[in-house]
Amino acid sequence: MFEIETGNGAEWAVGIARQPTGVRASDWNKSSYGREDLLRCARGELFGLGNAQLPLPPMLMFDRIVKITADGGEHGRGLVVAEMDVKKDLWVYDCHFQGEPGMPGCLGWDALGQMLGFFLGWRDLPGPGRALSVGEVKFAGEVKPNGKLLRYYVDVKKVIKRSFALAVADGHCELDGKRVYSANGLRVGLFPVVEKSG
Repeated sequence: MFEIETGNGAEWAVGIARQPTGVRASDWNKSSYGREDLLRCARGELFGLGNAQLPLPPMLMFDRIVKITADGGEHGRGLVVAEMDVKKDLWVYDCHFQGEPGMPGCLGWDALGQMLGFFLGWRDLPGPGRALSVGEVKFAGEVKPNGKLLRYYVDVKKVIKRSFALAVADGHCELDGKRVYSANGLRVGLFPVVEKSG
């Protein structure tokens, strides 16, 4: 066992040996994914149980991945573009806030983290994912019920592959073409489960 520093003062204990994980679906490696693909990932059916999984609704924060590449983006190390159709009955509008509904900005950051974890699974790296830290978050607008399309971009800066996998990226969200959130220094890791010895 060893520990890694997450950059925000927290540490994760990580084992060195890999344990077997679930079988990947035959169609797991594509350049875009629809809603049913994302739900399969959330159930552990896309990359296999014990590997990267998305959360199930309502915490799944996008409807489709329209583009995923290993060599795209500003840094040439990967790009993920996802979209969410903004609906007036989105679950968050009932509770945040009554009389003045708006999607919490932290859910925009969470969507970017979900996408980065998906990217690591798509790169065929093993283990369940965990969001570790973010360097800087800025809010420049709000996602209100009158919006139509929320588009998320994750631009991968670095992928570290050892006994665990770690990705560092920058990301942003646009509502109907206007930037509303940005996050720099996103860090997500995949940590294969290991058995503890004596």
